[in-house]
Parts: sequence; C-alpha cells; structure tokens
Amino acid sequence: MKGILPSLNTPFTNSDELDLDSLSRLVEHTITSGCGGMLGLAVAGEYNTLKFDEKIQFVNTVTRANNSRIPFICSVTAADFNESIELTKIAKSFGAEGICVQLPQDLTFSKKLLFLEQLENLSPSILMIQDLDWTGDGMALEEIVKLFHSIEKFNWLKIETVHAGEKYTSVLQELEGRLKVCGGWAGTQLINAMARSVNAFIPTGLEKIYVEIYHSYQNGHKEEARLLFEKVLPVLNFSNQNIGTSIRFFKNLRVLEGLFESNYCRDESAVFDKLQEIEAVKATSIANGLLARYS
Repeated sequence: MKGILPSLNTPFTNSDELDLDSLSRLVEHTITSGCGGMLGLAVAGEYNTLKFDEKIQFVNTVTRANNSRIPFICSVTAADFNESIELTKIAKSFGAEGICVQLPQDLTFSKKLLFLEQLENLSPSILMIQDLDWTGDGMALEEIVKLFHSIEKFNWLKIETVHAGEKYTSVLQELEGRLKVCGGWAGTQLINAMARSVNAFIPTGLEKIYVEIYHSYQNGHKEEARLLFEKVLPVLNFSNQNIGTSIRFFKNLRVLEGLFESNYCRDESAVFDKLQEIEAVKATSIANGLLARYS
C-alpha cells in the first residue's frame, strides 16, 4: 500500500438515505484512477452522522465493489470503544485489509495499549493509528515508539498535526522506516512530504490529479510534479477552510463527475454562504479543467 489513498465521501440521497449505487461508483473510480488504496468511514465520510447499521452497509458495499483489488482501510473510530471493537470485527469479516483508529488524547498510555491489544486480536493485517491534533503536535514520539514495539500489527501511522513535516521525518528515522507513515489534511503538504519519503497520502477528491503528481515525483520529474501541484492550490485554498466546506465542495464535484446522484450532506457545517458560493464556482472551474486534462 503506497501513493494516494483517498478518504471516501459517503453519498446520501436527497431523502437522507445511504446511496449505495453512488458509493460503488466512487469505489470503481478510485481504483481506475490508479490509487494505491482507500480509507472509508473517516471524517470526510461524515462517519459521526452514520448509524451503526449504515456503517455495516458501507463496509459491505465497498468491499464487494472493490473485490480486494486495492487495500481498503476501514476507520473504526467511535465515541464508544465497544463500537470500535464491533466495527473491527465486521471490517475483517467483510475482507477489509486494515483498520484505522484515533486514540483519545486524554487516555493514559496503559489504557491506549489495552485498547489497541483488543483491536489487534480482532483486526486485519493493517492497524493504522490516526495521530490527529488540529492545534498541537499530537502523540509524543516516545509514545509512538512504545506502541510500535508493543503492538505487532501497528504498521501505519496517519499524521495530521501541527509541524507534521518534522514529525514525518522523526518517526521514519527513529523506527528506520519500519512504521509506515501517511499524511492527511487533504494533501496540502504533498510535495514536502514526498521529499521526506512519506509512504502514502490521504486526500479527498481529485484522485487522478494526485496520482499524476505522485507518479511524476516518484519517476524523477519533480519540477513537473510541483508545477501541477501548484495548479491544485487554489482548490485546496478554498476547500481547506474547514471540514464542512471540504465535504460540501467535493460532494458538489462528485455530482459533476457523474459519481454521485446528490450532493446531500448530513454534516451541519457543510454549507456555503453567499460569498463561498461565488468562490466555489471558481474553484470548481479549476478542478474541472484539471480533471478534463488528466481523464
């Protein structure tokens, strides 16, 4: 698993039901775009608005449509640890290649370890920890190293923190590349992260563009990769204002791409005001131009 591993949006009908046909199209699009894997039921997928039975339907649909062609990582983060455990069982039973989980920062190390040991006994071969901290440095390097040596299946770390670049390098160097690292936050640090030998990246949308950037860079065409990435920056500048804006923007784009039937969002923050509507048109025009070129 390497390269671009997009975080899947969850499609809904205008009547607030899961749209499983659109989800199947999104999975097929992700595969044919050349992605090296995919993540589901994460923040971009509005996971906290889904009922447990809807999460089961999501996992079932993705694994059936994927048919093990690329790794599927299922986020099992939940407010209730028991739900995380049950979702881990379901993900493995349906054939997901891995799980991803965020650990509450206020847990003691011993409680984190105990919880991860329970997940490890039930999980597929990939156990990814999401190191998410919107305003700080996230998990301490010492804690990451201890968990790595304690949890055999802990083989991926998703870093989304302040000073992420330095943290990528610290983790990769400290563990000599044995713990694989991926970056999130819509790929805003993509060029910097590739220079630091980060293994994978988890954006949302624009899959073909990100894949082109990644392959160009890895094939030694670093300036070409940078120039293409700079063309994406106006889109990221708009969509990265907050998570709600990102969800709304990329669902709008999914409809224009013919992947989703509806841009319906459950996330209450996924709305544009009048000025954002104007800017969204401009950002969408740029995105459509790039997608048309690389389709």
